Amino acid sequence: MKRQISVLFVLACLVLLMGACAAGPNTVMGTPSPSGEISGFWMGLWHGLISVIVFIISLFSDNVHVYDIYNNGGWYNFGFLIGIGAFASGSTSAATK
Repeated sequence: MKRQISVLFVLACLVLLMGACAAGPNTVMGTPSPSGEISGFWMGLWHGLISVIVFIISLFSDNVHVYDIYNNGGWYNFGFLIGIGAFASGSTSAATK
């Protein structure tokens, strides 16, 4: 019985933590960037492919960001996820050889 209560407590804490870390709305989605561009599927794909490298650079620079907030929404997100997945699947298949 105590084990079940402990498991439920841990699960409740995880749900609260995940809810607290959820992303908020992107208020600039669909608006052009200062350079006049809106990132779409292909830019999302590219940003997903280079996301690990950009993340490492962003740790040392305040001018570099992993995700482009000036995007068109779902298609950018879809490309970003495919790019991350392609990078991750390529690295895992190389590690198994």
